[in-house]
Amino acid sequence: MTAATTGQALARDEDSIRRALLRLDRPLFVARDGAGVGVTTDDRQARAAAQVLAAVPALTPESLGDPGFRHAHGVRYAYMAGAMANGIASARMVVALARAGFLASFGAAGVLPDRIDAALSTITREAPGLPFAVNLIHSPSEPALERAIVDRCLRHGVRCVEASAFLDLTPEVVRYRLSGLAKDAAGSVVAHNRVIAKVSRAEVAEVFLRPAPERLVRPLVESGAVTAEQAEWARRVPMADDVTAEADSGGHTDRRPLLVLLPELLAVRDRVRRELGYERPVRVGAAGGIGTPAAAAAAFTLGAAYVVTGSINQSSVEADQSDTTKLLLAGAGVADCEMCPSADMFEMGVDVQVLKRGTLFPGRAKKLYETYRRYDGIEAIPAAERAELEKRVFQRPMADVWQDCLTYFAERDPEQIHRAQDNPRRRMALVFRWYLGLSSGWSIRGVPERTGDYQIWCGPAMGAFNAWVAGTYLAAPANRQVADIAAHVLRGTAFASRVAQLRLAGARLPAGCSTYVPAPTRTEEES
Repeated sequence: MTAATTGQALARDEDSIRRALLRLDRPLFVARDGAGVGVTTDDRQARAAAQVLAAVPALTPESLGDPGFRHAHGVRYAYMAGAMANGIASARMVVALARAGFLASFGAAGVLPDRIDAALSTITREAPGLPFAVNLIHSPSEPALERAIVDRCLRHGVRCVEASAFLDLTPEVVRYRLSGLAKDAAGSVVAHNRVIAKVSRAEVAEVFLRPAPERLVRPLVESGAVTAEQAEWARRVPMADDVTAEADSGGHTDRRPLLVLLPELLAVRDRVRRELGYERPVRVGAAGGIGTPAAAAAAFTLGAAYVVTGSINQSSVEADQSDTTKLLLAGAGVADCEMCPSADMFEMGVDVQVLKRGTLFPGRAKKLYETYRRYDGIEAIPAAERAELEKRVFQRPMADVWQDCLTYFAERDPEQIHRAQDNPRRRMALVFRWYLGLSSGWSIRGVPERTGDYQIWCGPAMGAFNAWVAGTYLAAPANRQVADIAAHVLRGTAFASRVAQLRLAGARLPAGCSTYVPAPTRTEEES
C-alpha cells in the first residue's frame, strides 16, 4: 500500500512542515512517495511510503537535559534561571518559575539580611514546598555579607544555593554544605544542602568537584558549626552537586567561549570522578550566552546537563528592574555590552559585563578605577580632576560621599570602616564603590536624573533574544512573563534539536519552517 492509496498526503508546504515539526511528542519522518519528498508524524504513513529518508524521535521540553537534574531538584525541566544581584532576580520571579516547574535562584547578592529574610518568607509562603535556590556570592571585601546569606539560608531551611564568583572555597560555603550532611536508612551519606557552583575556570571547578578540604572543615568543627560526624561524612561527597560552566554572561564573567569551556569542565569532572570513585557524577550545566533556542540546543548537544539563563530574564515582568531599564534592555543588540570595574571586587581589578547602550556608566566606572590606580588617596587627586569627578560622576562633594559610606557600612559591615580609618587608599576605594554600588540601584528604581549612570548587568544573550523575538508578542517588555520566556526557549530548543538531527541525516528543510517562532497561544496542531 502506498501513501497515495491511503488518502493521506505527506506534508510538503512550509506551513504543513512547520506544524509537523511542532508535534514534539511524535516522531517525525522524511519520506518519498509518488509525488516527491515530504514529512509526516504518522508511522503508518511513513511505512506506506516508497522510501523513508530520515527520521527523528519525539523530543519534548521535559525530556531535554539530564533527568538526574530534574529528579534531584524536583523540577520538570533541566532549566535554571540564574541569580541577578540586588534582588533583580526577585522573589516574584522565583515564585513564578517554581510554580511552572523551573528552578530559579533569588538574587541575594548585595541585599541586606532583613530584605533576604523577607524575600525567603515570601517565596516559601507563595510557593510552599516547591524547589528554588538562593545566590551565595563570594564577597572578599565584605565577608560579613557572605556569612549573613548562609545564616539566612540555614534559618529558612533553604536546600539549594547557587555559589557564584568564587575563586576558591570559603568557610561559609563549606559551612552551608556540611551542615546539611546526614545518613539515610541505608547508611549512605546524603547532602540535604545542595550547591550549584557557577564557575568559568577549570581550577575553580575542581575545588567544587572535590570534598571540602580539611583546613576549612577543622575550624568549623571546633566552633560547633558542624559536627564531627558531618566532618567525617564530608570526605565522601563533593562540594557541589552541579557545576555550571559560565561563559560570556552578564555581570561577573571571564567571557570564555562555551564551546571551549563546557567540554573542558566535563573532562575535569570525569577525571576527578575516576580518581575519587564517586558513585554519581557531578552534573555540569551551561550558562552565558543562552538567550535563544539555538544556543540552548547547542549547549545540550555539547553535553550540558541543564541550561541557565540570566540576562534575558532581567527584561521580564517579574524582574525587579525599572520600566526604563527594561526598555533599554529590550533595545539592546548583541554588540551593546562592555566590561568595566565591579563594585564588590573593585580593588582586585575584577570587571563585570554591562549594557553600554543608553548609559555612560562603563566609561565613568573605568575612569574611577584609573584614578584609584594612579593616586594614594582622595587628597592626592589634583584639585581640577577631583572637581570634575565630583561634578560629572558623584554629583556631590566626596567628603559627603564618605559620610554616606560611614552610615552605610555601620549597618552592613562595620569592619569596612575600621579597615579604612587609617588607610587613605582604602577610603578612596570605598568612596568610589559608593558610586559603583548605587548605580545599579538607580537602574532598579528608575531614577530619572541618573539615567546616564545606570549600571545594567547584561551579556550578549540579551541582544540575541531580542533579535529572535523581533516581530513577535515577546518583543514588548510588558509581555515578557518569565515562565513564558522559559517555556518558549525550551520548546524552541526541542524544535531546533529536531531540525538539527534532520540536517545531520542529510534532510534539507525549507528555510521558512526551520526556525521556532514564539506565539502567545498554541494551536491544536502544535499542542
